[in-house]
Amino acid sequence: MAIKFDKCAISDLEDFVYGSCPKPVTTKGGLVIGGGTVYPEINFTLPGMDVNDDTIGKANTIYTNIIDGVLKRAAELHAPGVLVEFETVPDFTENPQYGIDVNRILLNGMKEAGEKYGLKTAIRTTPNDLREMSRPPVMRGGKYWDTMLALYEQCAKDGSDFLSIESTGGKEINDDALVKADIRKAIFALGVLGSTDMEFLWGNLVKLAEENNCYAAGDSACGFANTAMVLAEKGFIPKVFAAVMRVVAVPRALVAFEQGAVGPSKDCAYEGPYLKAMTGSPIAMEGKSAAGAHLSPIGNIAACVCDTWSNESIQQVKLLSEMAPVVGMEQLVYDCRLMNTATEKGQNRMLRDLLAESDAPLDVQAWVLKPDVVLKISKELVKVQDKFLQTKLAAKLTINELRDAMKAEKVLYDRRDMKWLDKMEKAVDKIPDDKEKFYEEMKSSLDFDKFLPGEYGL
Repeated sequence: MAIKFDKCAISDLEDFVYGSCPKPVTTKGGLVIGGGTVYPEINFTLPGMDVNDDTIGKANTIYTNIIDGVLKRAAELHAPGVLVEFETVPDFTENPQYGIDVNRILLNGMKEAGEKYGLKTAIRTTPNDLREMSRPPVMRGGKYWDTMLALYEQCAKDGSDFLSIESTGGKEINDDALVKADIRKAIFALGVLGSTDMEFLWGNLVKLAEENNCYAAGDSACGFANTAMVLAEKGFIPKVFAAVMRVVAVPRALVAFEQGAVGPSKDCAYEGPYLKAMTGSPIAMEGKSAAGAHLSPIGNIAACVCDTWSNESIQQVKLLSEMAPVVGMEQLVYDCRLMNTATEKGQNRMLRDLLAESDAPLDVQAWVLKPDVVLKISKELVKVQDKFLQTKLAAKLTINELRDAMKAEKVLYDRRDMKWLDKMEKAVDKIPDDKEKFYEEMKSSLDFDKFLPGEYGL
């Protein structure tokens, strides 16, 4: 039975702050995420190298060195706790034993850090979504699905605290929508395909987590809205399109929580503030301290309501001071220390507002993450339960919000952005409310060599 979110769990701006939420999550090791403290969430990966039977020993040594180094630095800086994220490289998911062994290495390093330093830790295990490796993608079965589940299940049995994924259902259509800045096709990809896949995927992941004493945490629209942000930063698509895409991705991500996920949501899910407002669950966010992974226009505002603060990911390479993940750990600890000290001094809302106001007027993509804007839009989204209609509404609400802000000269924008908003609005208004009718209208623009309708119940 799906959980229904028909009103916002957080409706008052005074209650919408970092480090605290109505539904905190307590880990096996004693971290209370969303219980008043923001924790650093460290993410790392291998340097450029092939992964195979000949090199897996070297890879394992690298991960051993990483976990020992980052947790040592966290302890030296008196971090109140650390959430470790293990994002698998594709080889680790395709060959589950590789990923299982590394996950065990990280768990062992965490245990040793607890014994040596008294450091509280937890781990989020995030296999990559292998299903897109089939062409066209096979979403509900087959070898890639089976190997993903095998990795999830064993890592959960071994002691992982959280399970996450950056799922790709609908991406085969959304990629084309992004390149062409086609909001109509993007709504189909996210509101019809992506949301349908999320229901299947997260129904399975929640069940698996519950059977193995861990939490189903959350998903990310990384391959959708984040790709739009990166394309906009490079000037390939309008920033207003990327800003609208950010909110259009929210209903899809919400499905994980409707199926029973509890958070923290995935770090690169910048739709996280909307999820926190609607569900009351904790969220992970990333911003300025994720610049080693990707650039963004939302480095400060992303922290406004975070519960864990992440560096996205960083390779194990040597910098002048230390290895890059150790540097990332230090940056995160200091960011969190400032936020937590502000909370202790009763200044958390002031810091939240400064984080927002330092970014929001400068970019439309930051504007849609303003806490007051998030609450305003979220309160309307929860009035609609159908994912397709909710996705369509997300686009309309965001277009209206951006137009009002631009007309009032509250946010910087390109001279062509008003025309783009008008263009998107007209496209959205022409989308029928009936999902099946919309699919019939979309058929002529879909490449069925890339897309299997049956995988999405069509």
